Amino acid sequence: MSAVQEVLPASEFLKQNLGISAIPVEAYLNYGYALLAIAGADGKVSEAELNWLVNHQRLAGAPEEVIEKYKSFDYKNADLEQLLSKISVDVSTWSKSRSLLYHAIQMASADDDYSVEEQKAVKKAAKLLKVEDDIALAISRLVQTEEAVTALRKALLQTDVLA
Repeated sequence: MSAVQEVLPASEFLKQNLGISAIPVEAYLNYGYALLAIAGADGKVSEAELNWLVNHQRLAGAPEEVIEKYKSFDYKNADLEQLLSKISVDVSTWSKSRSLLYHAIQMASADDDYSVEEQKAVKKAAKLLKVEDDIALAISRLVQTEEAVTALRKALLQTDVLA
């Protein structure tokens, strides 16, 4: 079995948050590539966006050799539709489309600049994934709400102060 076809046990993060218990290496690879293509729609993947991807994928249990491939991936010429077709896991109820949109918005926002181009790429991905406009909007609002809650927690716990 080639490394790309190998199926790995899911990390505790994936088990607890998405109910996934096993994931093919190819899915890790193409999930990250799809996120790069969306976040790079404005012509660049910033250091903050790449760091978000690397940290997220490590938490999700992606092998280091997969993470290294993200760093040299040609996201500017990526075919999002082709990448999306290569993402599968062991749970039929997992929503690849919603999860990918959620993570794409988080990644594209990691540099505090969720650009118009990135927003258009998220909308394009939503269409390719057949996610309804109201659901895509709700996912975007969820990310914004989580960012606000994180800022509130930091303020209350005095880990963040006014400048």
